[in-house]
Amino acid sequence: MLETEIKVTPELAADHGLTAEEYARVLAILGREPNLTELGIFSVMWSEHCSYKSSKVYLRRLPTRGPQVLQGPGENAGVVEIGDGLCAVFKIESHNHPSYVEPFQGAATGVGGILRDIFTMGARPIAVLDALRFGPIVAHDHASPEAIRRNRRILDGVVSGIAFYGNCFGVPTVGGEVQFEPCYAQNPLVNVLALGIARKEDLFFARARGVGNPVIYVGAKTGRDGIHGASLLASAEFTEESKQKRPNVQVGDPFMEKLLLEACLEAMKTGAVVAIQDMGAAGLTCSTCEMASRGGTGIEIDLARVPQRETSMTPYEIMLSESQERMLLVVERGREQEVLEVFRKWGLDAVEIGRVTENGLLRVLHHGRVAAEIPAHPLAEEGPVYQRPIAPPAARAEKQGRERYAAFAAEGADLTENFTRLLASPAIASKRWIYEQYDHMVRTNTLMGPGAGDAAVVRIKGTKRALALSVDGNGRWCYLAPRVGAMHAVAEAARNVACSGARPWAATNCLNFGNPEKPEVMWQFSEAVDGIAEACVALKVPITGGNVSFYNETLGKSIFPTPTLGVLGVLEDASRTLGMAFRAEGDVIVLLDGELAGAPSSATGGEFLSSEYAKTIRGVVAGAPPAVDLAAERRLIDTLVALAGEGVLRSAHDISDGGLAVALAESCFASEGLSAEVSLEGREPAEWALFGERGARAVVSTSPELLARLHTIAAQYQLRAREIGTVTRGEFRVQYNGRVVVNAAVESLRDAWARALERALTTR
Repeated sequence: MLETEIKVTPELAADHGLTAEEYARVLAILGREPNLTELGIFSVMWSEHCSYKSSKVYLRRLPTRGPQVLQGPGENAGVVEIGDGLCAVFKIESHNHPSYVEPFQGAATGVGGILRDIFTMGARPIAVLDALRFGPIVAHDHASPEAIRRNRRILDGVVSGIAFYGNCFGVPTVGGEVQFEPCYAQNPLVNVLALGIARKEDLFFARARGVGNPVIYVGAKTGRDGIHGASLLASAEFTEESKQKRPNVQVGDPFMEKLLLEACLEAMKTGAVVAIQDMGAAGLTCSTCEMASRGGTGIEIDLARVPQRETSMTPYEIMLSESQERMLLVVERGREQEVLEVFRKWGLDAVEIGRVTENGLLRVLHHGRVAAEIPAHPLAEEGPVYQRPIAPPAARAEKQGRERYAAFAAEGADLTENFTRLLASPAIASKRWIYEQYDHMVRTNTLMGPGAGDAAVVRIKGTKRALALSVDGNGRWCYLAPRVGAMHAVAEAARNVACSGARPWAATNCLNFGNPEKPEVMWQFSEAVDGIAEACVALKVPITGGNVSFYNETLGKSIFPTPTLGVLGVLEDASRTLGMAFRAEGDVIVLLDGELAGAPSSATGGEFLSSEYAKTIRGVVAGAPPAVDLAAERRLIDTLVALAGEGVLRSAHDISDGGLAVALAESCFASEGLSAEVSLEGREPAEWALFGERGARAVVSTSPELLARLHTIAAQYQLRAREIGTVTRGEFRVQYNGRVVVNAAVESLRDAWARALERALTTR
């Protein structure tokens, strides 16, 4: 049956994901029944993925303004000023659902899509980071051997896809994080952040202006891959049928994207480009209607002119295709040949397919007939917005305290053995097997790459400055207490940036949640957004953009609520970059603690139950995350930046997953054969002191000669600085209240930590 012969009915609209109320709004906007192409256009633009219809009311709570912010949410990426007339352009996006259906291509095209968002703004991409979540890859958490093998295959495919696209495109993958929980087994999370640099006067925006200006299609030809990727894959729960949706996953070509990057940046320099947008989710549909809506204009295109790699494609297919490596440009009338020649020089398709109009309509022609005619602004900006019901889960995670801890705490436990097991757990173990597949030095801007420090650091060529980036999140904590867990995500990312010596400057977020039609999921979402907002205000890091990924749920089982925060920092003097590695034997190890001296400790048995140690060693996921003291976090950040700026520190490493003991060990592992001798005192159990994950703390090292200056600066910020040990070349030894509780050769600990992930992934 021909597309024109298909009658649109409420049932067909429902099959496209539109509710009865939404379809009624379509009829009201058009004043008639839509044809099939128009129905498809509405279905993708009003999908959860494109319209943010369930999240929009909550996202308005986020702080998005600041003197450094040039562009907040609403464009392809956020933009902040970083000095010397330069801007940082950055954003994080998800590609979760496609990466489950087809891990390699799903992850690869996730990288490609976020890179296009960056260079669409006129910026050259200089770095990529990823935040990944998978199901168990070792025989824990009651996972079956078949499930473990599947999780390993997904991880291998995702990592290979990221490495393939980034390495071939020529952008360094400089950092990230990887976590493992049973809830991600059939719903992996693939969040990718990209950063670019542009001069302020060279920024471009996606606003179609100038009636009569030509609309030009550039890049790869359009195929049938990715059709309904936004609405069918990213805006619905997974079922058994999802496994059959590989055709909905796009196929990427990083070499084509590299050509597209260079051609776009060259075309922008001509001064003839008025507006530009990539064809990402919803493809040609989204790029045309959003550019027209933002510009207060209309756009008319002729699909017969669109380069196609498959025969007999219908208007429905062309408009909804999500084929990769494509862009849409608006250029000054009379200068179109100038722009077309640039793209042809780079061997790319470049075709004038339409023009900007004054009637506010998205008008689509196909071989002389009108295939679609829709008002652009209602389509792009007036989709449904829901205030969905919210309610806490009926069975909230129990908030246990000291009594519950006492039930499983074992006096006399072999902490050296437990510590070794913790270091070898997938969550704590070295991720070298993953990041060694990434080229993190291409373009020679990387000052600190994966495994060297708490944040990635890239130089800004031509200046003294550098930029630091960190991505962080803790789904388990957000499951136990969404608001507090989300605050921790912001605080840890900012803390990591400060440990590199940089001042936290701005943030981007990727909010990964379950089915928004469930009140408990929307309660988690609302709580998490409020937590992010509170932390961002306190730490002075405005949100410049991001992404919401709902429907991360398979066969009714949801992921942990997982907000991922990416924080960007500015380092005024790149030569002051700090890593985590201890540097010299005899240096003093100091614990910086944001909690005010004399204040009662916030540590509790309940919070210890939520730690990585409790999960790995005790098999417990319960309690509550540690309380967040944002004032303490601010004191710590200010102190770290001041200490780094004066060159007082040799190293800095924040305390997070695995607690103080893991932070100390990682600073040893990153060094050249150094170890640590540490002595601690306290009233809490030794396990709490060593493995508790309370925030607002960092382990730093300094020379004995600069120790007094460290104390002076810490006192200025009302920060506790306690000397807890010395950098040595002997055993890794920790005393607690005068008793040795951990004693091991640093090389044996390093071996357990360094090889665990590789062993797990290469064992069949």
